Amino acid sequence: MFGLIGHLTSLAHAQSVARDLGYPEYADQGLDFWCSAPPQIVDNITVTSVATGQTIEGRYVESCFLPEMLANRRIKAATRKVLNAMAHAQKQGINITALGGFSSIIFENFNLHQIEKVRNIKLEFERFTTGNTHTAYIICQQVEQGAAQLGIELSKATVAVCGATGDIGSAVCRWLDRRVDVADLLLIARDRDRLNALQTELGRGKIISLEEALPQADIVVWVASMPKGIQLEANKLKHPCLLIDGGYPKNLDTQLQHPEVFVLKGGIVEHSLDIDWRIMKIVSMDIPARQLFACFAESMLLEFEKIYTNFSWGRNQITVEKMEQIGKWSVKHGFKPLLSF
Repeated sequence: MFGLIGHLTSLAHAQSVARDLGYPEYADQGLDFWCSAPPQIVDNITVTSVATGQTIEGRYVESCFLPEMLANRRIKAATRKVLNAMAHAQKQGINITALGGFSSIIFENFNLHQIEKVRNIKLEFERFTTGNTHTAYIICQQVEQGAAQLGIELSKATVAVCGATGDIGSAVCRWLDRRVDVADLLLIARDRDRLNALQTELGRGKIISLEEALPQADIVVWVASMPKGIQLEANKLKHPCLLIDGGYPKNLDTQLQHPEVFVLKGGIVEHSLDIDWRIMKIVSMDIPARQLFACFAESMLLEFEKIYTNFSWGRNQITVEKMEQIGKWSVKHGFKPLLSF
């Protein structure tokens, strides 16, 4: 059995979803309540492989984490949410669980691997995966296939990666360097030391500010949080421009309304067969029976392949070889990158 640990986008969203799912005791509560609310399994999932016809079952664990917890510096509440959700998934006997959205970011940034025990449960970290390898692979496929749709020749293109030193961003840079060989690679991130290390590893790439990069880039891969006070403007981008929105929640398509700016929801996959679940309708996927986050799909792929290990784990550990492997399983079992603008 596979598991998915997720969260909702805001307090208002959480209250609305709680009401829809039949949890009235959660629906009218404020942030203090959600800081103490325990994780809940709120969806049972059935997925079928296109290649083998095998059907697997999974559970969606709502962590009850809300982004407002980080904004209001309730760090202990946020970390407790992730650890409690992991313990809950393990207690249910789930073999492999993906940490979706902020769950993996919180786990990495606050070094939660140092906390091995939650109440009376010793966490078995091999039961969990961040899903970042599959997400990075899908974003790279969106770059390649999206560029082909728009007539952008990658060997002559400039690609800017915003969030280049993160787990997903660095993996995307490695793929673009080794498997695509784009003409120019622009590296954007806050930490200069990490940027220098990535540039040295790649043996290429120009370290540049966001303001300098946007007018130059044929393709922008956005896998970072939006800096405060920054709002992208379509007239400051190259025309045409392909923008892969790998953030969460995905909102760049509403910001950038221009006939020559093409925005893809990054890290989203479509399955060839309907998935029996409710949760993707709650997070407003366009086709909720088919579409899902690539990180969630990673746990499904590992369950299909009976590989119970933390396939994606730790910062900057994603290799091109692992991306190729998860990519083969992804194609085999019927997943494809979302390519609708």
